[in-house]
Amino acid sequence: MDTHTGAGSDHACRSRASRLPAWGWAFLRGSLYDPKIMFDRVSIQRAPKAPVVLAVFSDAKLLAKDERNSARDAALTAASFRADLGETTAASDGTILVGLGKKADLQAKEARIAGARLVRGLERMKASKVRLAFEGMLPAKDARDLGQSMGEGVGLANWRVDAFDGVATQRQPRAGVLAIDAGAGAFSEGFARGLEIAASVNEARRIAATPPNICTPNWFAGQAKKLARDTGMTCKVISFADAKRLGMGGMVAVGQGSDEKSLIAIVEYKPKKLSAKARGKTLALVGKTLTYDTGGYSLKVNNGMKGMKYDKCGGAAVFGAMHAIAHAKLPIHVVALFPAAENMVSSNAYRPDDIITMYNGTTVEVTNTDAEGRLVLADAISYGCEKYKPTTMIELSTLTGGVVTALGSWSAGYFCDSAPLREAIESSAERTCEKVWRLPLWKEHKDHMKSQHADIINSNPSRLAHPIQGAAFLDFFVDKSVPFAHIDIAGVANSDAASDLCVSGPTGYGVRLLVDLVEGMC
Repeated sequence: MDTHTGAGSDHACRSRASRLPAWGWAFLRGSLYDPKIMFDRVSIQRAPKAPVVLAVFSDAKLLAKDERNSARDAALTAASFRADLGETTAASDGTILVGLGKKADLQAKEARIAGARLVRGLERMKASKVRLAFEGMLPAKDARDLGQSMGEGVGLANWRVDAFDGVATQRQPRAGVLAIDAGAGAFSEGFARGLEIAASVNEARRIAATPPNICTPNWFAGQAKKLARDTGMTCKVISFADAKRLGMGGMVAVGQGSDEKSLIAIVEYKPKKLSAKARGKTLALVGKTLTYDTGGYSLKVNNGMKGMKYDKCGGAAVFGAMHAIAHAKLPIHVVALFPAAENMVSSNAYRPDDIITMYNGTTVEVTNTDAEGRLVLADAISYGCEKYKPTTMIELSTLTGGVVTALGSWSAGYFCDSAPLREAIESSAERTCEKVWRLPLWKEHKDHMKSQHADIINSNPSRLAHPIQGAAFLDFFVDKSVPFAHIDIAGVANSDAASDLCVSGPTGYGVRLLVDLVEGMC
């Protein structure tokens, strides 16, 4: 993550304030070891004889006349069941009741939480198959959207980091497959779509959680190639040697200190048929994919390196979005660029005071080798603009600790000068509950990045406008004819504490936001 000398990452900032590293707080809160069993997977299957799940609102604890019997009535009226959001109880005939809270309060966010809590309840009940009888219970105009949100909640909550468990694990083994029959109709369609999107989010989380001894730039490129093969997309790789030949000074400088050299993986999705709305349009997505960040010679200290495997979460989010776009066969041309590198220390590593020439000819004085992400992004952005002539470009990155200070772990910060693109991003953020907050980018911020010895510096030693400096730097590399948004996800990419939707670890933030945004462009 890009920071200033002495500032450290967002993890390090928290650890200095608390005298404990981030993992220390997670341990004290009890969130590193999560005893949830979880299912191997959740699948949609027809199961007409499976136990029925009925939904109940807390302010109207009623069942339809044809759904009532003595066992269900007893469970419904039991003092222990209040029908709070996601609360589950089992009737003596095997029926499962799930609370949806107050009817007027049920929106997308609440439906996701209800789905997450429902799958937890089904785990406790050791269910292997259920039939959701929700059609007719929800407002018809909202049934598909609520079904999608609930499906997302089920899929997101049924994920944990356990691929690296060994013989000494204390974790319970997974509980097999949960088969869900969601019926037929709008709710069922939405529920199935929600599970699909959650699977793509979980792909992003898988990439993000993979440790740096495994997830090197070349490993990531292999994953991109596999994704392309599996979904009918194409993938090409700009190697370190290619980057040198092309004059990508940022890619070369950041990667030259590592045995695992930097590269740009490019995945392109070209559907056979475009929608009328998407004809003549190309969307470019760029995701920062720093597989590990030591800070280089501006070394991270005081446990500041802990968690830096998450410095690739921007790339992971774009990976998950491409997974979803291709599987849904969305009718729009999309190209994704993944600048991947390790920022390491060696006799070959780049240094403060180096001056490098970027792909678009801009010269950069290096003031801080821990401001590396913007260097690789700059080359990928300028190359993408020149090569693919996008009509819109969106970039995601864990770029600054400053955005965490500004917005905490509740929202990403974003920068965008295009009013239509801003409106689209904010609308998608509201629908998906992946919050964004627009920060300013003025001429004064760009002037703040000017260098005495080169065109610009990569980081101003002053703490002024810290979360904005990265955006100001990237602005020098964007084709001004292209609507562009930079989304800094440093505060929301991973979490030290478990929530209804997420265990501690990567959140997959950005996948749902991007997918919703792309759907709106079709």
